Amino acid sequence: MLTFDLVTVGHFVIDFIKTKRESQLQPTLGGPPTFVSLAARKMDMKVSVISNVGDDFPKEYCEWLISEGVDLSMLHRVRNASTTSYMLIYNDEGERQLILKSRAPPIEPEEIPETLLAKVIHISPIAGEVSYEVTERLREHSDILSLDPQGFLRRFNKDGRVYLGNLTNPKILSKINIFKASKREIEMVTGESELTRAIKHIREKGVSIVIVTRGGKGAILSFGRKIYRIPAGKSKVIVDTTGAGDVFIGAFLSEYVKGEDPVWCSCVGSASASYVIEEIGPRGFRSKSEIYERATKIFENVSLTTSI
Repeated sequence: MLTFDLVTVGHFVIDFIKTKRESQLQPTLGGPPTFVSLAARKMDMKVSVISNVGDDFPKEYCEWLISEGVDLSMLHRVRNASTTSYMLIYNDEGERQLILKSRAPPIEPEEIPETLLAKVIHISPIAGEVSYEVTERLREHSDILSLDPQGFLRRFNKDGRVYLGNLTNPKILSKINIFKASKREIEMVTGESELTRAIKHIREKGVSIVIVTRGGKGAILSFGRKIYRIPAGKSKVIVDTTGAGDVFIGAFLSEYVKGEDPVWCSCVGSASASYVIEEIGPRGFRSKSEIYERATKIFENVSLTTSI
């Protein structure tokens, strides 16, 4: 059996990031499998990924991920294919322009091993690489499915610039236990511009926990019949917000599968994300003790906003 605490399904990315501090477009390892997995590893989780990459995916990336404790037994290197790649350009206000440069082949249902068993599977496509059929298959391999819908919503114009469209197959929500999205993404999924109504829409599909990340404003958490406001962690400096949402959910799920309360799980997610944005790429991760220390301060300022 292939048994793990957390498996992330979606593509690794080679990111070319330009910030106000660093103008040179240097390649860096990215994508949900990177950030979710490393966040969970800091919380002592046993992690793996299901992802496709091309011939151009550096072997050094694989070696480094393995050295960090990420299992790559379900990573597929596809011959004569390119790894998914994005250019990310941040302006002085921290707003991001996202441009798709290349895309790896989609994940197929047969790529999911029959012997896979995970406490939680996090589905997080970034360029439409996961289908409803794959989601159905994954449902057979874990009691908990978590979803970040970004890759189901992204559309690309002729030069690769990203814009958001509607969720083409809403029935996927019926397979999901935990839903994490940005405010704009949950609006596109539900068609609701008012956040409480959007959350209620998702919950009515049978989703147990809804998380809406809001950057420097923190996150909104809904479970049971309540909605909580989770403050953002206080970063020393904000350099690169790429992967912050992935880090949040990776840390959240790590605590959740241990049986922790979702409010505390969210505080750990917020703390973990607040550290990683202090560096470019996956270099800002801190120890579990540091994350818990910052999470405790966040927990003290959580507020109950409303009931649904």
